[in-house]
Amino acid sequence: MSERAVLYEAADRIGMVTLNRPDQRNAMTPELLDGFSEAIGEALADKEIRCLVITGTGRCFSAGADLRSSLQRSDLGKPSRDASFAMYEPFLQVLDLKVPVIAAMNGHTVGGGFGLTLLADIRVANVDAKYGANFARLGIHSGLGISYLLPRLVGLAQASELLFTGKLIRGSEALQIGLATHAVQAEEVLPTAMGLAREIARSAPRAVQQMKASIRRGLRWEIREAAFEEAGLQAASLDTEDAAEGIAAILQKREPEFAGR
Repeated sequence: MSERAVLYEAADRIGMVTLNRPDQRNAMTPELLDGFSEAIGEALADKEIRCLVITGTGRCFSAGADLRSSLQRSDLGKPSRDASFAMYEPFLQVLDLKVPVIAAMNGHTVGGGFGLTLLADIRVANVDAKYGANFARLGIHSGLGISYLLPRLVGLAQASELLFTGKLIRGSEALQIGLATHAVQAEEVLPTAMGLAREIARSAPRAVQQMKASIRRGLRWEIREAAFEEAGLQAASLDTEDAAEGIAAILQKREPEFAGR
């Protein structure tokens, strides 16, 4: 493909990163992850932007890991903490941005793609799309610090239900539980996110960036550390019979039968 897997553009003091592999549901392929790292690098180098919007093309924001290939960076060999962490490290670069980040969740957002949106400061949902961390249905531990972030965003009980069941919720419910601040029709997701970005861009940039830093400092926002801890647990869970069963079941579009091994 000639067009980049992840695009970066900026105008009117607003940057936009677009996951651009709709035919692959913007899954976390090595190409997309490398492209994301490059695009975030461009955003970090752009000193003119006052807000960043992350979105996707097609019906999915991101379907998460490509289950037909690998749930880790396969170039690092057998399952390990380092290989799991390397899978998520490009997305974790979002944490290096001093400006506010808005996730314009244009479509279905699952697994690691869902985790990417949790790294944003604000989320705009598609009222009809599905969102969630379905790791338990795959027989593996969550990654990208999701078990750290989700309880802090929606509360312990809501996060526990979502993580333990692996269920996906509609954008309308994401709004109800506080996961998203807006839930709109698909065609309004990006315009709504851009409207919010323009409001932020009109505010004093230094004050906004300082407040973002203060919020994270006050929350003891140690996401990278949490993601690294999760990476070890995810690597261990990948080497189980349940993980093999869970992944096979979802690819075969059937219910998994877990044995606890």
